[in-house]
Amino acid sequence: MSIDHRLSEEHEALRATVAEFARDVVAPKIGEYYEQGEFPYEIVREMGRMGLFGLPFPEEYGGMGGDYFALGLVLEELARVDSSVAITLEAAVSLGAMPIHLFGTEEQKRAWLPKLCSGEALGAFGLTEPGGGSDAGGTRTTARLDEAAGEWVVNGTKCFITNSGTDITSLVTVTAVTGRKDDGRPLISAIIVPAGTPGFTASKKYSKVGWNASDTRELSFTDCRVPKENLLGGEGRGYAQFLRILDEGRVAIAALATGLAQGCVDESVAYAGQREAFGRPIGANQAIQFKLADMEMRAYTARLAWRDAASRMVRGESFKKQAALAKLYSSEIAVTNAREATQIHGGYGFMNEYPVARMWRDSKILEIGEGTSEVQRMLIARELGLAG
Repeated sequence: MSIDHRLSEEHEALRATVAEFARDVVAPKIGEYYEQGEFPYEIVREMGRMGLFGLPFPEEYGGMGGDYFALGLVLEELARVDSSVAITLEAAVSLGAMPIHLFGTEEQKRAWLPKLCSGEALGAFGLTEPGGGSDAGGTRTTARLDEAAGEWVVNGTKCFITNSGTDITSLVTVTAVTGRKDDGRPLISAIIVPAGTPGFTASKKYSKVGWNASDTRELSFTDCRVPKENLLGGEGRGYAQFLRILDEGRVAIAALATGLAQGCVDESVAYAGQREAFGRPIGANQAIQFKLADMEMRAYTARLAWRDAASRMVRGESFKKQAALAKLYSSEIAVTNAREATQIHGGYGFMNEYPVARMWRDSKILEIGEGTSEVQRMLIARELGLAG
């Protein structure tokens, strides 16, 4: 029996289409958005028309009927050119819309998914808190049920929330403590908070090192009231639900990180063929050739890792360890490739007009967001049967 690792015709056609879009539409415009710290609404609208926000969702809710593997292919190709655009899509799909799809009632799906799938609206995922970081189980945000009014009353603060304050943000799903178990441990539930709800405030945009054309804000909830029906999944199931969401999200981030790593190769190969020093292209020097060979090896290996994790997910197999492995490896080699690409470009690598400068700035967050490298190593060790 032969094993074929090639993409299906549909997946290859999607990959090629998005690669062309990234090259012809995103690349010429994104630098200006990035430098000005502006959200690229025009590019996002075009991505919506292409159906990218609805890729892994059923057609009955306005989706494309694809799978998570297809989303990974798209994220990799976008990130080869720019990570702000890629993370906007990743967060909108895997963190904004996916919880509704996986855990929502039929009424919630029909109310929210069509607009999220079309890209007309964006959803966000309110998990991280100022005092929490990796300790998502230490949630301090609370939601009290006012039975007489039939409403949840939400109080608390979330931080580093992507897509939470754009002009087209429609909802944030937040985790909140809604009670206590018999042993005193918190019941953490997930609650949908529509944008514009009184008491829900998004701060001004953060001043960030990278991802400057994406939207990231701190959120505050002060006696914020939402209907009782906005509970997502069962009460006390919020933490378990979002652990699943994060497992899937790690595969998506791995694909994005692979794209950034490959983009560093693309830009450096082109530059090394054009830039001359001492009478010949720098690409003729073995020192540069070896750097590029190692960069390509890392990107190639990262691609195999995320595709394996995504394939397991799509087949319904266990993929927790593979997701952690792919996220850990791809994020760390993205940082390495970005550093090497900057070095190959020399002084020009320090100039923002060159894409590798963006890639260098964008790469570091990949070792932090959706589970730090340390958390990934903890998960891998647990999957190996090591008690901690």
